[in-house]
Amino acid sequence: MNKITAAITAVGKYLPDYVLTNKILETMVETNDEWIVSRTGIKERRILKEDGKGTSFMAIKASENLIAKSNLDPKEIDLVIVATATADMQAASTAAFVAAKIGATNAFSFDMDSACSSFLFGMSTVAAFIESGKYKKILLIGADKNSSMIDYKDRATCIIFGDAAAAVLFEPNMNGFGMQDEYLRTDGNGREFLKVLKGGSAYPFKKGEEFGTDEGYFVKQEGRTVFKNAVFNMADVSERILEKNNLTKEDINWLAAHQANKRIIDATANRIGLDDSQVMVNIEKYGNTTSATLPLLLADYESQLKKGDKIIFAAFGGGFSWGAIYFKWAYNTK
Repeated sequence: MNKITAAITAVGKYLPDYVLTNKILETMVETNDEWIVSRTGIKERRILKEDGKGTSFMAIKASENLIAKSNLDPKEIDLVIVATATADMQAASTAAFVAAKIGATNAFSFDMDSACSSFLFGMSTVAAFIESGKYKKILLIGADKNSSMIDYKDRATCIIFGDAAAAVLFEPNMNGFGMQDEYLRTDGNGREFLKVLKGGSAYPFKKGEEFGTDEGYFVKQEGRTVFKNAVFNMADVSERILEKNNLTKEDINWLAAHQANKRIIDATANRIGLDDSQVMVNIEKYGNTTSATLPLLLADYESQLKKGDKIIFAAFGGGFSWGAIYFKWAYNTK
């Protein structure tokens, strides 16, 4: 009997209309286009501007895009997972709301948060559910409204992050496509270097305090430390996953790396010897969309992917969290 694997069978995406360019940022904070591009590779990012619209709004739109493209009946979905670091609300599940709004009335749902590694870890979780044989259609959504936790007077962070969502449908496969292997890691000692300090249970919002009056409510990072760890660890796990599966650079068709910084992406590709033509990149258009970067790459590159393509997924995020996944693409785009 052939082993059940978790294969991707459809993708969808959503991007907010508002484009925050480097030129616009020059009017908001002391920076310039050349400085941003040379250090990050980012030229613009999308921002969800409307009040009252959060991560769920984008997750719903991305899911509806996938459903329309694939003619999927939402009632057939067994599970909805929203990978996000920016849930709509405390205590209320973003995924449950998304599932209800897209008509996935027969699905259960939950949120996952491991910062920029959320979607990667979500892939591992989905694979376990699919391989159990109990679940046939699982929707994994990577979505983040990063602008909700960015201080646009802090040039170290405001140039990096954007808002977006992308959705991926997983189904069982008996022909060896989909999830092949994974190598996932965390080190909680790293949380001091990339965090939003306040708003959680350790440092909750204070009654009567106006949001934005304390920098603890915004993303803060020690850029040099985060960059150093991201470069080493993303490259390291990518190399390890190749070694574990006796793969060489000639065997790999694509690297789908978390889009945090073009220099980190390049370092990962160089470590495993891949050409630029083998590396998925869209950071210049969207910036770092946290949980959405990996599925956005799939949505943007879907037309170039071929059945049987071997993909290495890699990510690094706050926490610290990082890992790599070896994956085989299951379909040719019609």
